[in-house]
Amino acid sequence: MSSDEESVGSNASEEEEITDLSNSDVCTKYQEASKIVNLALQGLVQQCLPGAKVIDLCQFGTTVIDASVAKLYNKKVNGQPVEKGVAFPVCISVNDIVCNHSPLASEELEPLKEGDIVKIDLGCHIDGYISVAAHTLVVPAGPDSPPAGDDEVLGNVAVAGYNAMLVAADAIKAGATNADVTKAVERVASNYGVSPISTVRMHQMKRFVIDGVKEVALKEPTADELEEGEEKVPECTFEQGEVYAVDVALSTGDGKVRPGTLRTTVFKRNVETSYKLKMKASRYVLSEVDKKFPTLPFTLRHFEEETQAKMGVQECVAHGLLTPYPCLHEKAGEKVAHFKCTVLLLPSGTSRVTGLDMPEYFKTDKTPDEETGKVLAAIAEKAAKKAKKKAAKKKKKKASS
Repeated sequence: MSSDEESVGSNASEEEEITDLSNSDVCTKYQEASKIVNLALQGLVQQCLPGAKVIDLCQFGTTVIDASVAKLYNKKVNGQPVEKGVAFPVCISVNDIVCNHSPLASEELEPLKEGDIVKIDLGCHIDGYISVAAHTLVVPAGPDSPPAGDDEVLGNVAVAGYNAMLVAADAIKAGATNADVTKAVERVASNYGVSPISTVRMHQMKRFVIDGVKEVALKEPTADELEEGEEKVPECTFEQGEVYAVDVALSTGDGKVRPGTLRTTVFKRNVETSYKLKMKASRYVLSEVDKKFPTLPFTLRHFEEETQAKMGVQECVAHGLLTPYPCLHEKAGEKVAHFKCTVLLLPSGTSRVTGLDMPEYFKTDKTPDEETGKVLAAIAEKAAKKAKKKAAKKKKKKASS
């Protein structure tokens, strides 16, 4: 075979690289990224104490992710290091802030205090294979003093949010449609008397793509909302081998969140858009983004020149080069719960690989509707069998050692 033919053969093999879950190596990378996401979440939950600064928490979560991925996949592939690290910036959103709050060091808010409602959101990737998660908690009086759980309104929306996430994750399976999932979330929200946050979407994730074409709405837009410009999500069918971020945010308010006065610091490169920027600061920002964050979301905090970044990002957004993730707010006094997990659609069924258990202090007097209750019971039974099997395996291993 000539060198030209060898080159063609090599290119063909590269093009045929399997990047979905039918490739066991891809599965492993998703699983490893998921372990890191859960580890970072667990660490952040323990760090959310009175006096903790949001910027420090964001940096702590980032450090956990960076230190964890540094131990994995250090062998070069085709002479290139395996890309890995943060897939979605660590965001700590407090009280009426719903999501995307990852402040700059110069714009820190007041430290956490007992009773604050905290939503943690983050993501990790290994070789572009992404896992994400979000969790809601209440800041305790101290490390050994769990919250009393006497806020019934918060408990109700938190239980609803967590159950909606579980039911949605269960509904995302090969052959089902996104409309099936939306109906399930709406059913849970209605039963608990709370509102889905209308701007939140669940997304399919692919290699280096955190918000794929297939998506799921938390609620069907009303005729009035469609007239106001809200878009209806196109129907799609889930397929085996796909990966989804199951993202649920529910509110005691009307679910119509709004941007506030906080600076937007989280952005993503829009790779399909190009423009010849005029400002030096803008060219600096785009150059750094293209080098360090070409496809996944990032925060301005990662830039060495903060002032330049704040100036330059505006022109980049104005010309569609960057997509902003603004801090969204619910009305003051309303309670919001945000839970997110990652699911893999495997041949054996849907596997939920990220997300922590709901804090025990979140309680409600309301019970699930009949259909939701059956789904939750089946999920609990499956989890119990898995835990029993794992314990037996551990016991057998201990006995043989």
